[in-house]
Formats: sequence, structure tokens, C-alpha cells
Amino acid sequence: MAVTYPTGPNGARTIDVAVVGGGPVGAVLALLLADRGRQVVVIERWASPYPLPRAVHFDDETARILQACGIGPVLPVLSEEADTYEWRNGESVPLLRLRTTGMGRSGWPAANMFNQPDLEAELNAKLDEHPLIEIHRGYEVSDVTQGADEVRLTVRPTPGKPAARESDESARPASLQARFAVGCDGANSTVRDILNPPIEDHGFFFDWLIVDVALNTPRVFDPPNLQVCDPARPTTVVSGGPGRRRWEFMCLPGESLDALDEEARAWELLEPWDVGPENATMIRHAGYRFHARWATNWHSDRVFLAGDAAHQTPPFAGQGMCAGLRDAANLAWKLDHVLEHPEASHLLDTYDLERIPHAAAVVGVAMELGKIICVADPGEAAARDAAMAPLVVDGESTPVPPMPSLVDGLLAAGSSCAGELFVQGRVTIDGMTGLFDDLFGVGWRLVAAPDVTSAIPIDIATWFSSIGGRVVTIGPSRDVHDVDGTYAEWFADRGVQAALQRPDFYLFGTTSNADGVAALISELQQRLTGSTSGHAGEESVTNESI
Repeated sequence: MAVTYPTGPNGARTIDVAVVGGGPVGAVLALLLADRGRQVVVIERWASPYPLPRAVHFDDETARILQACGIGPVLPVLSEEADTYEWRNGESVPLLRLRTTGMGRSGWPAANMFNQPDLEAELNAKLDEHPLIEIHRGYEVSDVTQGADEVRLTVRPTPGKPAARESDESARPASLQARFAVGCDGANSTVRDILNPPIEDHGFFFDWLIVDVALNTPRVFDPPNLQVCDPARPTTVVSGGPGRRRWEFMCLPGESLDALDEEARAWELLEPWDVGPENATMIRHAGYRFHARWATNWHSDRVFLAGDAAHQTPPFAGQGMCAGLRDAANLAWKLDHVLEHPEASHLLDTYDLERIPHAAAVVGVAMELGKIICVADPGEAAARDAAMAPLVVDGESTPVPPMPSLVDGLLAAGSSCAGELFVQGRVTIDGMTGLFDDLFGVGWRLVAAPDVTSAIPIDIATWFSSIGGRVVTIGPSRDVHDVDGTYAEWFADRGVQAALQRPDFYLFGTTSNADGVAALISELQQRLTGSTSGHAGEESVTNESI
């Protein structure tokens, strides 16, 4: 939608945040910021959304982030739950069986398979209808410069590509002035090239052929997601979302990826799976090379990197898009807070502190999985099989380990649960039942068992409310009912009574008593403002279930 922005001293329009790149990461970042009342311009170099599938998996945490963007109701339609991810050798002997069934801690299925263009269509609809978002397709950023209080971006039509609004001269931005800018412009990021941060590259890369098909008739694949660790041709066979399947074939040593990336060759590789032109439609075939690398600095003053512009991971953990959306969720609330409270600019340093180790850990896991999968030597594969196959017990599966917690940044000192991803359960209030975020919104949330929030000092409560904080007391004696016992179980397992959740769903900290609640919020206030609260001896306020 068209948005009118005030004009800066040099004639450039002044906005809150410029987002470079309109893929899932840029779209989610823009929506999370705009939903907080921030003016956002998205600059997308392609005139229309990319129509072919790329990512095919998102986890429950990613689903919760998408829920925060307002597309939770359509996620079950766009995706299908994956209940098993099994690895087998060339003789179909199981080497690993991962159980991915059931709900994750974020209140969504632990593993979801989807078709990316369908998801992007929903995100783009939200972008187009949001009154605080302006999106320019068919334009690219050619330069980024910074002043003391702003970022200036030079924008031009993408060379050789028609702009979506080429006939509308008034819609052609020549320059933008923003208080912050974020490069979400992918692995070939222009913004990253301009910042030129150091890159930690593990030199782990392989060429693969991706083949996406739509099946003409429904078909059951057992297991639904399969990794074939066959040295003759390591192969991935997974869902591509409802009605779709994806195959990935490793390019063997001495083999040309260009020769492999031919439609006739792709159909030939699909023949052993009884898939051909008579029962399926080929959506795409594409060769690609994955990498395991990340920038060691994700921002310079007012310019930030997110998604593939900041990190690239092998595909074997299904975390590429997920990691990018975590970046967006982490950065959105911090930019919003600093836009409202410029004196808290130190908060932005925690973006690197929190996200780089987390993303690096995810890349590391994917790389280790890849080292098991990408084995083309028969002797090495035989040794691997001999080590792994005896560990698989018939009828049993290995639970998927959780994503790492945050290890540094805006976390309460000494809290055992600080940095942990908090749960989202179903709750009931005033006759309405739904997921917690749908009923209480996204922001700072103190979620507590009864009696520990009965007397929070009024100055602490007032400050917490000023940053959008809400206190939610859940329990049998309160109006908020824990439908499935999610919160009661979580509190009991960890021996705590209250959890202070950040706007990105990670925990600032926890406490086990009423005094600790005031201390926890007071510590947050000190960390955000650099000041201390003098609440001792002051009047207290009783917090009801809200």
C-alpha cells in the first residue's frame, strides 16, 4: 500500500526501517515491525514473487513466529505434519529413525512440510494490505551509507527486469532515508557486500540436484521423509507440502552438475521411485551447492543482516528458513524498542550476541549430519553403517533434540532457565479457548502460577506496562485456565512459579517466589534502561489475570 513519509533535510523520505529483500525473512520482519506501529519500506529486486519451491520444512518455533504475523489459521492448510525422518543405507537397513510427531513446545507440530510459494503468497497478502508497509518490487539497493541518526539507501530499478510499478513514476523511489536498515537479501546479499563483514566458512559444500514434483493422485510414502545413505547416490526423499514430493540427488565425484541438471536425467533418477511423466508433473529441477558459513558480525551501527545474508546452512536439519525467521523475531522487537527509546541503543548489540552462536550451532549440527550423509566412498559408508545400524531398535525412534538455547545477551543473571524457548499452550479466558499468543498477544509476558504476582510494587508494574508488558496468572483459582496443563507441567518440571517471556518467546528468566517476580522485572528494567528501581517500601499493586 502507498504510504506517505515525512521528508528529511536532504529531501529523502524518512522511515523507521528499510527492509532489503522481500522473501520470507524480509516479509516476516516487516510484518512484525509494522504490527508494532513502525513504518516500513520493503525493497525487493524481483518484480514478482519467486514461483518455485525452495524451503520445504518449518518447525514449531517457526510456526509460532508465523502465527505472530497473523497467518496461523492457514498454516494447517498450507502444510502437512511430518511424523518420521528415517535414514537407511543402500540396502534399506535403518541407520537412524527420528520421531517428529506431536506438538512441539511452541504449540505447533514439531515438523511441518510445505510449499514455499504458498506460504509467500499469504505473507505477501499481509504485506500488501498493511497500512504501514510499502513494498517496491523490481527495485534493488545499489548503495548504503550511514549518518549519525539515519541510513541512506540508493534505490534503482533492477537492471534488465521490469519493475512492478514501472508506469507509476511517483512509485519509483530514488533514495530512502531510514532510521535503520536490514539486509534480508539472500545468500548473494548486496547489503552484506557493502558491510563486508568477516565470514567464517567451514569449507563444507557439495553439489546436489533438487527435483520437485506434484503427484497426479494421492500416494502414501513410508516413511514420509527418508534419507538414503547410499554411496552409489546419496538421496533425500521428503514431502514438499500437500500433494507434492521432493527428491534431492547428490552429484557424485567426477560428475558434472550441469549434466545432472537436465529434465530427462531428472526423470531417469525418479524411475526407481515409480514416478514419471505419466503420474506426476515436474515443478522444477535445479542444481545447487550448499555451504556452511556465517558472517561473524551481523550489524554495523544502523545496518543489520538477517537470513541467508548472514548465514547459510546445509539442508539436512531443515533449518535454513527457520534460522532466518528466528533472526527476524529477535531483531524486530529490539528495533521497535530502540525506536521508542533511543537511549537503549545498547540493546541492539545483543542481536549479534544471541543470534550468531545460535545460528552457528544450527549450522554445525547440519554440517555433522551432512558428513554422515554425503559419503560416496563404499568403504567409508560400510564403516558408518556398521557403527550406526546396531543402534536402531525395531519399533523405537530417537526424539529430535531441541534447538539450542540462547547463551548470552539480554538474559537474567543466574536464572537456570534464562535463554530457554518458552512453551505456548492452549488457554481459556472469558469463554474463549485458543493458543496463548492469540488471546494475549505478543510482547513481554510474565506468566505465573497463582499467588506469586499478588503484590508487585506499583512502580515496577507501571514500568512493565509501559514497555507493553502483561502479567498473566494461570491456575485453577484464576480466570485463565491451562487447558492441557502445559504451563503447570513446565513449572513443575523446572521447579519455578513464574516465567518472564521476551517478545521473541525466549525467557529473560524465571523465579520461584513473589519476591523474585519483582526482582526479575526490576533487573529487566535496569538492563534496558541502565537505571534501578527504588520500589522498596512503596505501595504495591495487585495484578489480576489479564
